[in-house]
Amino acid sequence: MSDQRAKADKGKPRLSLVPSEIIRCIAAIREYGHQKYGEQAGHWDEVEIERYRDAAYRHLLNYIDNPKGIDAESGLPHLWHLACNVAFLCELEKRKDDENGKPEAN
Repeated sequence: MSDQRAKADKGKPRLSLVPSEIIRCIAAIREYGHQKYGEQAGHWDEVEIERYRDAAYRHLLNYIDNPKGIDAESGLPHLWHLACNVAFLCELEKRKDDENGKPEAN
């Protein structure tokens, strides 16, 4: 058994530094998506990346115009939708880089 007083965490991301509210916001958007799309919501990674870019841009512009703005369809803040779209884009871009043999940033 290893000595847990000397935990080997060097080079690992310190996820405790990430504000937890963004995770809650993204989860709320994902729950809305699951209610709207059902099981199809689990296939978000099969959607063309350009659609997420467009959606992120629309929500960003709405957020800039009104930081307290709410999406008319979902009833949830544009900022939360923006966060979810950016999360999708981060994952899809990482997968694309992995497929192209580019080195990982983390």
